[in-house]
Amino acid sequence: MSTILELPIETYAGPVEPDWCPGCGDFGVLKAVKTAAARAGVRTKDLVVVSGIGCSSNLPGYLHAYGVHSLHGRAVAVASGIKLANTDLKVVITGGDGDGYGIGIGHFIHAMRRNLDLTYVVMNNQIYGLTTGQASPTTMKEHRTKSTPRGNVELPINPIALALVSGATYVARGFSGEPGHMAGLIADGIQHKGFALIDVFSPCVTYNHLNTYPWFKERVYKLEDRPGHDSTQVAAALEKSFEWGDRIPLGLFYRDEQPTYEDSEPALKQGPLVNQKLEVDGSLFQSLIEEFL
Repeated sequence: MSTILELPIETYAGPVEPDWCPGCGDFGVLKAVKTAAARAGVRTKDLVVVSGIGCSSNLPGYLHAYGVHSLHGRAVAVASGIKLANTDLKVVITGGDGDGYGIGIGHFIHAMRRNLDLTYVVMNNQIYGLTTGQASPTTMKEHRTKSTPRGNVELPINPIALALVSGATYVARGFSGEPGHMAGLIADGIQHKGFALIDVFSPCVTYNHLNTYPWFKERVYKLEDRPGHDSTQVAAALEKSFEWGDRIPLGLFYRDEQPTYEDSEPALKQGPLVNQKLEVDGSLFQSLIEEFL
């Protein structure tokens, strides 16, 4: 097993300070991502953070690494392209529940079933924060929001269960109120070879007055503190994923080692595409570039 050289968290300090609302859970996620990268020993030149659109999707601009602020719901697709072009990179996706579990849910499912080597940190605040408080795909049923003033009639997405049945090989849940615990989950997800989902309860203090820090603190518990949970068994993880109400589990639900999509792609047998010789002459390559500009 290779030795991991932990780096100072200051290595990832970005040039711009976050402008999230005071108390936003995303501050904790940003610190956890930095801490996780430091623990995993990922150098800034080897780290790419990709996001979509939303309050949480501003995160790549707040740390020192390569970053892509992509299109709404397309973060996973963009990250997949980056990873397949250069498999030597550590690619982390950061976004919100609306971006990932709403418009981007198709990309989310297919990346998991392919077991692409990506780490997806979803800041799940159960509301659309950037657009001022509409119901999101994870908003609880009967919750009154700007777009559901009589109460939400839709069942919420269960991202943990969805990840488990879609083929993700690392599935975990964190909470911004437990940043140290969350950082450990993200670090393990970065080091895991395969698709890793870390769903994070990241309270929106401005627009979600139901799923608050106190609401979660009364309910959450860590799976590792309760003997008996076997994170190698998908059936056990699936059963835990439906635990919601008075008790809500945090931690590692499931982990498995399976071949990744990159392992089975013949084009990658000779190494990352960026290091392979381009099999076209200069004039043809230039004409292709001009066609897309």
